[in-house]
Amino acid sequence: MPYTPILATLGYVLSPDRQRVLMVHRNARAGDHHLGKYNGLGGKLERDEDVVAGMRRELHEEAGIEVVSLRLRGTISWPGFGRNGEDWLGFVFVIDGWTGEVPPANAEGDLEWVPLDRLDRLPLWEGDRHFLPLVFDADPRTFHGHMPYASGRMVSWQYSRL
Repeated sequence: MPYTPILATLGYVLSPDRQRVLMVHRNARAGDHHLGKYNGLGGKLERDEDVVAGMRRELHEEAGIEVVSLRLRGTISWPGFGRNGEDWLGFVFVIDGWTGEVPPANAEGDLEWVPLDRLDRLPLWEGDRHFLPLVFDADPRTFHGHMPYASGRMVSWQYSRL
């Protein structure tokens, strides 16, 4: 059976001092699959855009910022992650240069600058705790992970680095 995932971006915007990361606390919509959790910013790619254009668009829509520089940190395949078991493939970026004024909230919830050393204390998806250290580590190589989900729970995690 061919793998036909939903393609998406996931971005982690660093503060100018590189000590904090912008997260959205998904607390605005009662029916949100991510309700109560903290996430990076991003979303589905549109048909006419590449992953960088998609990441730039999502950050402008969700945080009102313009990207000056970003780095691809990795990719993650999430079979079964969606509300109805849809498969997702995410391109994970760190945004280390941007302009604009971040609002206090967006349509999905409150936008918060979280100290990097406090990320693990937030209510996150269980799987985020496995890949977030790779997003922010000093290893310059990209990672490529596989994290299947079943019934809303992570089943396993494996990754490779190039």
